[in-house]
Amino acid sequence: MQIAAVSNRPLSLRVNTLKSCPEEVEAVLEQAGLAFRKVAWSDRAYLLPEASIQDIQCLPIYSEGKIYMQSLSSMLPPLYLLPKAGESVLDMTAAPGGKTSEMYALSGGKALITACERDKIRFERLKFNLERQGATRVTAILGDASSLDDFLSFDKILLDAPCTGSGTSTKDVPVRFSEEYLAKCVRMQEKLLRKALRLLKKGGTLVYSTCSILKEENWELLERVLPATGARIVPIAPFENVPLLPSKEGTVTVCPTDLYEGFFVAKIERNP
Repeated sequence: MQIAAVSNRPLSLRVNTLKSCPEEVEAVLEQAGLAFRKVAWSDRAYLLPEASIQDIQCLPIYSEGKIYMQSLSSMLPPLYLLPKAGESVLDMTAAPGGKTSEMYALSGGKALITACERDKIRFERLKFNLERQGATRVTAILGDASSLDDFLSFDKILLDAPCTGSGTSTKDVPVRFSEEYLAKCVRMQEKLLRKALRLLKKGGTLVYSTCSILKEENWELLERVLPATGARIVPIAPFENVPLLPSKEGTVTVCPTDLYEGFFVAKIERNP
């Protein structure tokens, strides 16, 4: 099975507000002669339509952790979760750390975040990125989040679930997968989702996301799992100018375009 590919997307970055501000980053980009433009839904996100990754990596603001290279679509789930100071937050599949560090910055560095990653190589990358971004209060755990003790509980959970990646296809890197692989992904997603709901405090909030546009990995999974768990979908609205595909009411499915990866986001609340 192959998903139709779109043009290769331009680079995008997020300002790390724990170490910098949009004004500083804009000044550095202008001095380097790198064209940029803001996106409508965030004062921290920028598109760089003509820049290469090498152009960005040679800038001090990159090595100093003042910016983070991140796709526009992957910036969205933390904005729906909105961690706050003092809240306990679990990032179930955290590597390479983009969403983890984004959540930390959104809380002003005051949320108590636990970040899990089961792959050792990816875990090392997670730790490196968290350190560079100044996410000093994040507890990084090498291990499978589905194996966490049910004694634990969290105010908010981000489950950016492993998936087929059907929304990420480009002309240079087309996505191919089989029905068997899709079924394997869905089984893993269901296992993680059920675990997340057990770890979520009553009245707590879970954001479920994937970089897939397939209903089997997204709203069909939620429709099958949620009814018997004491949890419900909390309707969310799309951000300004974000392209959309049809989706279950109250959820958002981002349409793959020349700027955006295909992405699914749903906000879930456990009943008090």
